[in-house]
Amino acid sequence: MGPRPLALHLSTAMAGMMSSLAALPSARNGSLPWQPELAVAAGELAALLAQSDPEPLFQAVAGECQTRLSAMMAGVEAYQAARRPDRGWSEGAEIWRQGTTRLLDYGGEGRPVLFVPSLVNGARVLDLTKDRGLLGWLRRHGHRPFLVDWGAPGEAELEFSLDDYICRRLSPALDAVQDRVGAQATGRPALVGYCMGGNLALALALRRQEDLSGLALLATPWDFHAGGQQWPVIEALAPGLDNLLQGFGALPVDILQALFAALDPGLAQRKFRHFATLDPYSAEAAHFVALEDWVNDGVPLAAQVARDCLVGWYGDNNPAGGRWCVDGRIVDPAGLRLAVLTAIPENDRIVPAASAQALADAISHAEVIRPAAGHIGMVVGRRGKTGLWQPLSRWLRGLDP
Repeated sequence: MGPRPLALHLSTAMAGMMSSLAALPSARNGSLPWQPELAVAAGELAALLAQSDPEPLFQAVAGECQTRLSAMMAGVEAYQAARRPDRGWSEGAEIWRQGTTRLLDYGGEGRPVLFVPSLVNGARVLDLTKDRGLLGWLRRHGHRPFLVDWGAPGEAELEFSLDDYICRRLSPALDAVQDRVGAQATGRPALVGYCMGGNLALALALRRQEDLSGLALLATPWDFHAGGQQWPVIEALAPGLDNLLQGFGALPVDILQALFAALDPGLAQRKFRHFATLDPYSAEAAHFVALEDWVNDGVPLAAQVARDCLVGWYGDNNPAGGRWCVDGRIVDPAGLRLAVLTAIPENDRIVPAASAQALADAISHAEVIRPAAGHIGMVVGRRGKTGLWQPLSRWLRGLDP
């Protein structure tokens, strides 16, 4: 039951509340250590606390902690009990499959556009609901979207590396797109990668430039040591990674979810407290449930893929260091001759702007857009249509045949 891992989210919220109570005496006497940028506010707070009566203050903070925890639990219970009329909904039709990887065709009359999502979460975020589905919107606005749905690793995919996913799944999927559209194609296909899918799409584009008209990279990381907090968290996991992978045969979903939760430990508490205030029959509540279901419906990472990403990317920073190779060839974005669009969200906690900017800088002719949204909100949020959907559509229409 979501939010996954539920025990981690609840214990983190509880620990945060308990630390608030434990910190009160130190906060009152001015001995609590603060970040330098909070020094002025901390001084003002300490002066106010010093004037307070300790016992009523403790009771007030304890009451607020209980109120917030209760509101979070109410939100979690409401989410778990929510109706899900659109679960599993998709406008795409399966036209090709290899192993657990399938290709969905969304129809349309325009240029074929192959979308490549991350291996970590399901592809459904690009086709979330009828009113928040990027691919359906693109079809209705003159494009022919296709979507790679990786699925959970099966027996064969559990032995895959990133090379295998790119050469044995993604490249044949592009072949399937070409076969599907045939002589009816309005120009060569464009390739669009989202998050980690952007790295996979980049590697494919460098191998298949003559078959493509353009490459769009949406919130795609490149310099994994730039501007973020991810690596210290993953560094703590690294010593036991091989034992973990040997025990499970893959990197479990809940471990991946815990890594994401570490980026903003208070996020689950805030968003479920907010969900508790919503009308359960409102459009906002329905969108929350659909998005949270997608977040919780992740897939495990094959063992070698986990090593490639967590150690090779986040640990050794191989992409930015010019050491990431696919099928023996360095993945060098400077070698792209295609038209390139990069979307760098302004409020991205998952892929820091500096990490994605490093990729845009490595492609001298890349066009850059900066949606005023977060990593996921850029695709499915209220401002997604103006921040990403419409600029992406305009860019696709402007590609050469």
